[in-house]
This record gives sequence, structure tokens and C-alpha cells, in this order.
Amino acid sequence: MNPSYYVTTPIYYVNAEPHIGHAYTYCVADTLTRFHRLRGCDVWLVTGTDEHGEKIVEAAAARGIAPRAFTDEISAQFRAVWDEVGLRADRFVRTTDADHARNVQAILQRVHDAGWIELRSYDGLYCVGCERFLTDRDLENGRCRDHERVPEARRESNYFFLMSRAFGWLRDHIEQSPGFIRPARYRNETLAMLRDESGLGDLSISRPKSRLDWGIELPFDRDHVCYVWFDALISYLTGAGYPDDPTFPARWASAEHLIGKDILKPHTIFWPIMLKAAGLAPPRHISVHGYWNIEGRKMSKSLANVLSPLTMRDRYGFEAFRYAALREMSFGLDADLRDASLVERINADLANNLGNLVSRTLNLTERFTGGRVPAPDEGATGEPERELAALAAQTVTSVETLVTDLELHRALEEIFRLVDAANRLMDLRAPWKAAKDPAGEPIVRTTLHAACETLRVVALLLAPFLPVACAEILARIGLPSALETARLPGDALRWGAVPVGAPTRKGSPLFPRLEARKP
Repeated sequence: MNPSYYVTTPIYYVNAEPHIGHAYTYCVADTLTRFHRLRGCDVWLVTGTDEHGEKIVEAAAARGIAPRAFTDEISAQFRAVWDEVGLRADRFVRTTDADHARNVQAILQRVHDAGWIELRSYDGLYCVGCERFLTDRDLENGRCRDHERVPEARRESNYFFLMSRAFGWLRDHIEQSPGFIRPARYRNETLAMLRDESGLGDLSISRPKSRLDWGIELPFDRDHVCYVWFDALISYLTGAGYPDDPTFPARWASAEHLIGKDILKPHTIFWPIMLKAAGLAPPRHISVHGYWNIEGRKMSKSLANVLSPLTMRDRYGFEAFRYAALREMSFGLDADLRDASLVERINADLANNLGNLVSRTLNLTERFTGGRVPAPDEGATGEPERELAALAAQTVTSVETLVTDLELHRALEEIFRLVDAANRLMDLRAPWKAAKDPAGEPIVRTTLHAACETLRVVALLLAPFLPVACAEILARIGLPSALETARLPGDALRWGAVPVGAPTRKGSPLFPRLEARKP
């Protein structure tokens, strides 16, 4: 039986349209899915939209339409954008889906019956943006730190989830499971929050319907609806097939949540304790990335610099943008998206380096070996060829480790070291010069075979990052179906596996050079 790999993006809140922050998380999820599929895993990728809560009511009212009509429209926009840029999930969960609502109510009832929920009157400061009551540590100059708005004073009766009773358990779990929250900086941040329990307390998980009726009703009190975060987090269970799908236990045991750092607290504190109260295990990993800034400034609607994935597609080509984003951000840290940097990265790595290797290899193969992968000559194989083969094996091993550890930018760096080495071999052996001498024919064949083999290995390793381009590279060296049957790391470690005599095809440039914008 193949091992499972279950990965989720956040389900994106539909008070705004999809932007590049959403797209980055999805690209990471898609890359990990493709990588684990090549390793022979049964993969399952879930994304979706989070559609309840007070912010949705506000946004719908501003448009003059009902919340349901508003969420239908924005959720459809998310689906359409992901389809247009080639990002497709195995399940798209909407929190308005009937099976999800059933799951939320079933878990609420279970947690209530187990004594984790009680009704309390509460008097405090409420932020509509956060959709929760705030503590002093959430405020700066009297405003919510995250939304820069003054919270409202409210007094009402809510149901509270008694999560404070499990803070000790959660601290122990995090300390005993180093890979549970990664990178380590977010593990440490979560532990710091748990050490200062005055900033946490128990969690209000209901809103009276007299104030807000857009939500899932509590099964034990129909006058209240569920707090949006308690509802949204359960989507990860819904997406995995909870409770009836026979694959659910294996999927959940391998679950990896990908999130941005702005939603750390709900995922690393609320969610594990919710699962414990419901009698379920925590996910295997919660992996946290940083923010994208735009030209050195925070991305925000007020600055009119919120960029759509479709804008990135039209400017760079989405696959080229995907590569540059994965290469530029060190997972866990903030990164700056600048047009000049993206153009430079795409031109240097994709057009000049990888694209050049593809172009020169296949042009020379057509010219000197009849458009077929040539057989190498043992007598012409020297130390440079052996060093290239050794570097390829080392690269395969490094990429396995780095992708597993979510160091995607470093994995790409390693792959392009191999591309560099193949280009250097071509320059050193200069088959276009060797072909002028009848005695140089073995050098021509051996060099072009090594270049074709490097393209095969590079395409297998890069396929999770650049799926369309890598499928095309493999097709051009006579392996059009390779990604359907390939297995990592084994197939990439078999140096010399490119089939001698396979037809090659030059084709058009894979990555046309981009022009920088004029200042």
C-alpha cells in the first residue's frame, strides 16, 4: 500500500478576491503534491473558501446583496482563477457545503457532550476584522494590531470552548514533536503565547443569532451560530473525507497544513486543542510561511498594490512567476516581490540557463546526430563527464531532503547547480568544434548524450516546480510519458537512462526573455 500525503492550503476568506499571497501558498501545496506523487504516495490536496462570519455580512451589505449570493460569486472567482493558472485540488471545500455543516455540528455536539463548552456572559472589546474579542496584548494605541480599527465594546452571552484546560498538554506536544510547527521560529512563537496564558484564555465560539445569523447553528442551541474560526478549521477534516471515507485515517495521519504567519494562533493553538477535545490527533505538520511585500511595501488594498495571480500570468507567464516566487522566498521569512528582481530571476535562470541548455543540446543533436539521442563513447568519457554524473546523484539526494524540509528555494538552487554544470561541460567539450574533425565524433556523441541525460534528471527533479515546462523537456528528448511512470528518487539516480536513439525535437524557446519595465 502506498503511503499517504495530505496537504491543505488555508480555505481562503471570501471578503476579497484571490491575490498572490493566496497563490503562493497554493503553489507550495501543488509543488509538494507533485513531489510526493513522484515518490509514489497517494496524495490528496485540499483548498476552498471560508464563507461565514460578520466580515462577509459587511462585505455583502456594501455590495447590496445577500451573503449567500456574495459568497457564491467570490468562491466561483477563486475556482476560476485557480483553473486559469493550472492549480487544481482534489477537493474544494466551501464552508457552506452541506457535508461540512454536518461535520461542524457533529464535532460541536461531541465537544459539548465531553464537557469542553459552557455558556458565559462576556463583556469586552470586539474586533469585527478578527471576529473575536481582544485582549490588551492584541491592541496598539487602542486599535487592533492586525486590522488597525478601534474595537467595539460588547456585552453578550456566548458559548466558550474551554481550551485553557489543555494549554499544558499542547506545550508538551509541541516540545516533544519538533517538526509539528515549522520553521522553528513559529514553534517558538507559539510556545511564547502558551507561556503567557493571560493573552489567551478560553475561546468564545458562538455568536447570538440576534446579532449575526450568517453561520452554522449550534446543534445544542439554535439561537447561536458557530464562530467562524471553529467552523473554518474543521474544513480540513471535511476535505480529508471525515468521518466516513475509508482513506481518512491514513490521510489524517500524514496531514500537512500550509498557512501564512497571520493565522498562526488559530492553527497552532485553537486547532490542536479542538482536535483533542473531539478525540482526534493533531495534524503531522503545520508549516508557516511569511508575507509578500510589493516593491518594499506591505501589500494592502489601501495602497492599491494587491496583485492578482492573473496579473502575474499576463506579465511573466504563470509558470515562470511560480518558479521565481518559490525561488525568491525562503519559506518562513518575508520576501519582497519586485518586478526588476522577477525579470532578472526569470531571464537568468529560465531563459539563459535552463532554456539555453535545452536549446543548444537539441539544436546540436538535430545537427550532428540526426535528431536522435546519441550513444556515448566509453573512450571519450573523461573526468568532466564522471563529475557531472556524480553531481547529478548528489543533487537528487539533496533535493529529496530539502523539499521534505520545505527548503524549496535551496532545492531549486541545487537543481540549477546541475544545470550550470551541464552548460560548463558543453562549453568545455565544444561539440560544435569537435564535429569539424572526424576524430572528434566520439566527443560529440558523448557530450550530447550527457547533456540529454542531464535534461532528463533535471526535468524529473524540477517537475514539481515547473510541471508544464518539464513535461515539454521530457517530450523533446523522446520521453513524452515519463512523468506518468517516473519514481523519485530511483529514476533520477539512474544516470544514463535516457534511451539511446530516442527522437529529439528542438521546439521554440521554453522561456522567452522578458523586458524590464522602464522606470
